[in-house]
Amino acid sequence: MNLLTRRLSVHGRVQGVGFRWQVCAEAQRLKLGGWVRNRSDGSVEILICGPEAAVHELTVWAHHGPAHARVDRVISRDEPNNEDSLLPFTRKPSF
Repeated sequence: MNLLTRRLSVHGRVQGVGFRWQVCAEAQRLKLGGWVRNRSDGSVEILICGPEAAVHELTVWAHHGPAHARVDRVISRDEPNNEDSLLPFTRKPSF
C-alpha cells in the first residue's frame, strides 16, 4: 500500500467552530495518521498521511468542514512521509 502525506492550510471561519475536533473525528474514521492545529493567522493546518483514497476524502471534506465553519480557501501540497505523518492522528497546540 502506498502512503500519501498531504499538508492542508484551511482559511475562512475555521477557528472556534469545532473544526479541529471534526477533523480528528474524520481522520480517525478514515484511519489516517497526522495532526491538526490552529495557526495564529486564523487558519487551520492539517497534516494527513494514509492511503491515497482516504487522504483525498479528508481533503474534500476540508473544503467545507463542519456545519458552522465557512471555508474560503484550502491550500494543499503533497510532502514526503515523515515521522509525524505516521503517528496516530492528534490535535497539536496552536502555532
